[in-house]
Amino acid sequence: MKSLWQQLVRQRQYATDAAGAARKWIYAKAFQGEPHHGNFRLETEPLPTTLSPGEFLAEAEYLSVDPYMRPYMLAYPEGSLMIGGQIARVTRSENAHFPVGATVFGQFGWRTHTVCDPARLEKDKPYVLPDFGGLPTSLGLGILGMPGNTAYFGLQELCQPQPGETVVVSGAAGAVGSVVGQIAKIKGCRAVGIAGTEEKCEWLRKIGFDAAINYKRNDVYGELKKAAPRGVDCYFDNVGGSVTETVLKQMNVYGRIAVCGAISNYNSAVGKVTDPQRQFVFKQLRMEGFLVWRWNDRWLEGIEGNLRWIREGRLAYEETVTEGFERMPDAFIDMLRGGNTGKAVVKV
Repeated sequence: MKSLWQQLVRQRQYATDAAGAARKWIYAKAFQGEPHHGNFRLETEPLPTTLSPGEFLAEAEYLSVDPYMRPYMLAYPEGSLMIGGQIARVTRSENAHFPVGATVFGQFGWRTHTVCDPARLEKDKPYVLPDFGGLPTSLGLGILGMPGNTAYFGLQELCQPQPGETVVVSGAAGAVGSVVGQIAKIKGCRAVGIAGTEEKCEWLRKIGFDAAINYKRNDVYGELKKAAPRGVDCYFDNVGGSVTETVLKQMNVYGRIAVCGAISNYNSAVGKVTDPQRQFVFKQLRMEGFLVWRWNDRWLEGIEGNLRWIREGRLAYEETVTEGFERMPDAFIDMLRGGNTGKAVVKV
């Protein structure tokens, strides 16, 4: 009969062969300016050969790269695992709620394999994806996941758009902005998108935006006057900076602004803009920043709502897919440069 110590040793025994190892990307050097390959380091670690009750082993299929990762990682010390969500398949399990073969979303970070016991997590608990009805599971990282819910709740709860109003979206060709504009159309609004290339603007018009402005090539103030001749009622802001300064000058009285991000200054110093206080006072504007996690208790509501609109043909989506886990930094850097249309994901 084995001693208790021998049993514990067996339970803690780790596999060292390639099949039992996880690859992971480490935050090797703190970001200063635009991220580069020197900020990341690829490592491997052994996986346990046995699981404890409540645990499951998940193998990544798709990983997400998102703008928020750039500022969030500044709070982590060098040597930390890069943060982020992924779609993974359960390959071993001692948890009845996560059976073998299940497809899950988890905030597992940039790694290929993860052992997880949800009971030990206070937040960011993984969940089994609902039935997407034949749609790609990668959408659980985009329109049927965090970005989609950001658009669904951020626009409807904070901006509360009314039929006939004009909604302007910055970063409009991204994973969040593209959904915001389409939901605005569903709600009976005029949707104006601001993006960084002619190709992106053309795509926005294709999926239903009434107008699209290339901020890199056009006079945003003048073009916005044409695109929103009756002024702007709702502004969904993903970028901040000079674009936001311009939009605020054309807001209508009682306008609503949802602040989702500030990607224009994630890689650089915060630019100087005109103090907007006067606009807020005399136009009686309301601006509110938010994180989508405030609606965690309604998470599936957002997914199911967007899924219904996709099935009805009222929501379109686009993915920019990078092949290979080893290219995670490439996908991240490219996304921050605006290289993606729709959601940026990495296929393992």
